[in-house]
Amino acid sequence: MARARLPRVSDIRALLIDMDGTIVDSEPYWIASELALVEEFGGTWTADDAHSVVGFDLIDAAIELRDRGGVDLEPEAIVDRLLDAVIARCREHLPWRPGARELLIEARDAGLPCVLVTMSWRRFAEAVLAEAPADVFVGSITGDEIDSGKPAPDSYLAAAALVGVAPADCLAIEDSPTGVASAFAAGCRTVAVPHVVNVDPRPGLTIIESLDGVTLADLT
Repeated sequence: MARARLPRVSDIRALLIDMDGTIVDSEPYWIASELALVEEFGGTWTADDAHSVVGFDLIDAAIELRDRGGVDLEPEAIVDRLLDAVIARCREHLPWRPGARELLIEARDAGLPCVLVTMSWRRFAEAVLAEAPADVFVGSITGDEIDSGKPAPDSYLAAAALVGVAPADCLAIEDSPTGVASAFAAGCRTVAVPHVVNVDPRPGLTIIESLDGVTLADLT
């Protein structure tokens, strides 16, 4: 299948980029960690259950694990258990999504600010940031530092404010329906790169198969 034509947006002043599933292939680590935790408590967690919480705020996902999966812990404790497992796996191997590192490096070298916008918590984001190419991000917004997680617009509004750019002048790159909804709600232009779950078409949304080979010339 031919790659979708990206919109030419010469006035983009910042890139706001999701983490899990968009620049690093960590979603399988989350899913495996969820399943192991549910099995520890004797519950059931299907692939559909796991896919239904992709892109969620971690507390919201933890509530689903408690209520649907039978994990008899408080949501904060569930998040801590999941973070411990996923961070350990990422320290063994951090799988970058195709084209992500190259796009970030090109944006850095062109002076286009990039902000990481993730529903993962700070301690996991820092583990990923430590492995990223130097200075590719000017800042980051994490799920434990905002009032309302995706699909609410808070994280993208905070990211735009961090670099002093109007959301309409930012390009968000996401992989999940929840993330896309958040970026749209904030007023960002949005490109979706679906990975673990499908993203339905909607007016104003560009969907591409991969960041592999995508350059700033394509975006700007």
